[in-house]
Amino acid sequence: MEPEVVNAELVLPTHLSFKRIQMYEKYPKGQSRGRHWKHLKQILQAENYQNYPPDEPNYVNIETPPSMHPCKKICDITGNEAPYFDPRTNLRYANAEVFKLVRSLPNEYVQRYLALRNAAVVLK
Repeated sequence: MEPEVVNAELVLPTHLSFKRIQMYEKYPKGQSRGRHWKHLKQILQAENYQNYPPDEPNYVNIETPPSMHPCKKICDITGNEAPYFDPRTNLRYANAEVFKLVRSLPNEYVQRYLALRNAAVVLK
């Protein structure tokens, strides 16, 4: 072997690409470990949106079209997702226990639940 090759120092990279980085190497003491998310209020204060022209879109004046997805049907009693609908009272319900309660409600309570959902109808 040649003397130059034998006496040469072995040069390795500081980080091998196949080796996992340990947390203490990635984040030395004093550095933040996670992302710090800003709330909308903080963004608005930092960006000074009052000084922008009114026709330029930003967080304050952005408008979106209505959703293309249908609204979720919510149980009028429990607030859970309601796959069922009672045709007699027009109330939505989530399970059999709630259905028993819906059928036992007096007409005035049914009307109040429907009014909360803006679906008030005069029942016979």
